[in-house]
Amino acid sequence: MQITRADRTILFGTDGIRGHADHFPFDDYTVIRIGYAIALWAREKYAVEQPKFLIGMDTRISGQRIKQALQLGLVRAGALVVDAGVLPTPAVCNLANNDRSFHAGVVISASHNPYFDNGIKIIDAKRCKLTKDDEMHLVSLVNTYNQQKDLGASDEQVAVVEWADAIDEYNKNVIACFPTHFLQGKKIVIDAAHGATSLCAKAIFKALGATVIMLNNAPDGININDNCGALHPEALQTVVLAECADAGFAFDGDGDRIVAISRDGSCKDGDDIVFLLLGLPAYQNMKTVVGTVVSNQGLEAAVQEQGKRFVRTAVGDKYIAAALEEADVLLGGENSGHVILRDYLLTGDGIFVALKVLEAIIPSDNWTMQTFTKFPQKLINIPVAEKKDLAQEPFAGIIAVYQERLGSGRLLVRYSGTESLLRVMTEAETVACAESVAHELAQALQKALGEITS
Repeated sequence: MQITRADRTILFGTDGIRGHADHFPFDDYTVIRIGYAIALWAREKYAVEQPKFLIGMDTRISGQRIKQALQLGLVRAGALVVDAGVLPTPAVCNLANNDRSFHAGVVISASHNPYFDNGIKIIDAKRCKLTKDDEMHLVSLVNTYNQQKDLGASDEQVAVVEWADAIDEYNKNVIACFPTHFLQGKKIVIDAAHGATSLCAKAIFKALGATVIMLNNAPDGININDNCGALHPEALQTVVLAECADAGFAFDGDGDRIVAISRDGSCKDGDDIVFLLLGLPAYQNMKTVVGTVVSNQGLEAAVQEQGKRFVRTAVGDKYIAAALEEADVLLGGENSGHVILRDYLLTGDGIFVALKVLEAIIPSDNWTMQTFTKFPQKLINIPVAEKKDLAQEPFAGIIAVYQERLGSGRLLVRYSGTESLLRVMTEAETVACAESVAHELAQALQKALGEITS
């Protein structure tokens, strides 16, 4: 989905608008107009003259500037804006969902991306994720107002309500979902990725009785996701073992993604977490579980052994959310760590999911987090300057050759929806086969893309 102003394009990826914070579309001129269009969309969608927005952001250095420009656009179009400051994405969803006065929310975040990127995530207060129709209408509105130099209002006197204790309210909401002190006597290590969960994770786990060791919880604006968090759990593994902790959890910059570390130091991804959560009474009797095209085949087999159906969607938690609604089931997730519990929120919440994992493993004493046998899988990311059509030659032919080499294994080649990357994933009966095919295919595609570009 894209919006064009002159010769420039704004992309709506798998989770809002994302890109380099110092480049278009995150210049003040464009962000103001994005805010203006979002407010008009909300006025139409909710049939109100003054839609009420909750705004949060993560800890990256560009967040404050982008938020101020966005708020200016929102207010110019008649919106009432409540600024919650630094707040995880799921916290914005949680608070907007629990307070019926909110119509929508906006999060200034680029999730797991490095500090020099940023993004704008738009949230429906009742269902969190936008529909395809919502996105298409926003495209039209932003395209219209991005051409207008004058929006008919002054830059001065922008009225925004500040909600100073929003994060405390979120903490209370999460804590209320669990038995009092159910983590008493447990030692938990948390990697906050120098992101938004730095401000709330420790308080929540401590309130539930845990002894908490925090890692990477000193954000300075540029260290968010920097060799830490859900994408880099190695340090967390080391500390869990060194401290003889019961478990560890790593979140990403905005807190909607989770990776778990077991007592013995094993790293557990979103597929493992989905399987562990199936042990909870609320999800045991579900007939369907939702994953994505990159979910491990071992998870699918394990789910089917329980007599359940496994549904695969495109990569992106918005597709997981849509499939959960369509099938009217409660649990789904991506192996990257976006796990959705629909009976709580229709989006991922790393902190909440971590607590549910603990709730699942404590009764069975499964502190090694035993799950299922995984099929060997290899993922390689290739930086790309331009996203060429992979259905065209020579790319389609190259991919077909390597799919044949895999035999009964799985091959997936796709572009990232949030970064300038081509992802090559292979799954095979042996590690050697998965790795050799992935490396050779990645090299072949990188060469072909380079020749086309040059």
